[in-house]
Amino acid sequence: MKSVLERIKELNALKHKALEMGGAKGVAKQKEMGKLTARERIDLLFDVGTFREVDMFVKHRCTNFNMEKVDIPSDGVITGYGRVEGRPVFSFSQDFTSRAGTLGEMHAKKICKIMDMAARAGAPVVGFNDSGGARIQEGVNALSGYGDIFYRNSIYSGVIPQISAIMGPTAGGAVYSPAMTDWIFMVKKTSHMFITGPEVIKSVTGEEISFEDLGGAMTHNEKSGVAHFACESEADAICQIRRMLSYLPANNMEDPPVVDTGDDPCRTDPGLDAIIPDDPNRSYDMKQVIRSVVDNGEILEPHEHFAKNMIVCFARLNGKTIGVIANQPSFLAGCLDIDASDKATRFIRFCDAFNIPLLTFADVPGYMPGSNQEWGGIIRHGAKLLWCYAEATVPKLLVIVRKDYGGAYIAMSSKHLGADIAFAWPTAEIAVMGAEGAANIIHRQEIKAAADPAAKRREKIEEYQGLFSNPYVAAGMGYIDDVIVPSQTRPRLIEALEVMRTKRQTLPPKKHGNIPV
Repeated sequence: MKSVLERIKELNALKHKALEMGGAKGVAKQKEMGKLTARERIDLLFDVGTFREVDMFVKHRCTNFNMEKVDIPSDGVITGYGRVEGRPVFSFSQDFTSRAGTLGEMHAKKICKIMDMAARAGAPVVGFNDSGGARIQEGVNALSGYGDIFYRNSIYSGVIPQISAIMGPTAGGAVYSPAMTDWIFMVKKTSHMFITGPEVIKSVTGEEISFEDLGGAMTHNEKSGVAHFACESEADAICQIRRMLSYLPANNMEDPPVVDTGDDPCRTDPGLDAIIPDDPNRSYDMKQVIRSVVDNGEILEPHEHFAKNMIVCFARLNGKTIGVIANQPSFLAGCLDIDASDKATRFIRFCDAFNIPLLTFADVPGYMPGSNQEWGGIIRHGAKLLWCYAEATVPKLLVIVRKDYGGAYIAMSSKHLGADIAFAWPTAEIAVMGAEGAANIIHRQEIKAAADPAAKRREKIEEYQGLFSNPYVAAGMGYIDDVIVPSQTRPRLIEALEVMRTKRQTLPPKKHGNIPV
């Protein structure tokens, strides 16, 4: 019978073997590809010395194709929990050095177990995806494993934050779990996502395309909108994940953490009084407005490269996390289109699920015209934005900066969709449409019959501008709570956020609505 010391020695030997992952050769190959190992990623994510591994000794149970003779350390995935900036976080990290990190029955059970633990503890879960996909030798057991993970992605959505880091190949069914999580971080040049790879595409359609062009970080950050962050390195991605977690509550029953940022809540910015151009057709950078208002000018911007006519970002006001949604006049004039609507919609739903107040800056001339937009379903996609602003029960603040026309005025968190406090700058223009278009429609016959049609048209445009190109008609109807001096925006928003901090709103009882997806 073994002594206690012998048993401890045996335990240490087993742990040492597991810590070696796929062995020196596999680790070296991982390094050659410019990638960290699964354990190095875990070490970077968690505060030093806080990670505790779960299921280190789990082994696969496959006996097909002589797999009973194949040892896969930790079955190709590291799972456990620890602390990030002192707060509990759960994580799994697929190990590409161990049988290419392929997912089989026990591999999936480990991931599901850590997700269940995270949900019970009310803590975020971070997944590092680096896998060759389903373990073919395990057949339907591998497919079952994916299904079990997808199920948990769905039922825990809106309960705990779920973050995915794509650190290598993610293909086929494996892409759907990250797509069902809240945030996806990708690394330039080394991470890829696609349903079918370049070789399959070439054999079926004849199209030739590279891994990077098909499913690289910038492809999914610029074109598809599948990913939210394109990072320069794996270390950068993990740093950004830690930063993201600092803005978020641990779960849907908590408020986000309050941070002492050191920024004066009474601070004003005289530069805002001159930021709006006198020419209504000239653009400016809305990010300057956002940065001047939020604490220390700091923002964390998902989807920076996608649908640039809409800005979404996390920031803080007087130390409290807020979600910012804003039109960007310097790109497509800040128009609402299909992608911008989708981008804002998902961000609003996330913030509402996790008790993060919403701040909207509106400068929008309307919805993007064109057959491509109509045929692509701008009505359906635009309706999502209306839906989600109306459905959100967190505090909702609005600042109308300049143009706010037509249906887009309603869509950008108007009072009619439940904005709690709506401010406007003196430069705000709230109307059904711009003065030129309105004058052409309302006074078409009068302009046509005039001795000097051009002069008459200018006269009617100026008349319409005098009537509606200001915030006072809407303010007179109570649709704007106050018209404020731009330089005073920060302290006014902080006051408004504080007064709405205890907001309580209950929606009608129902299983769920039928969002126009």
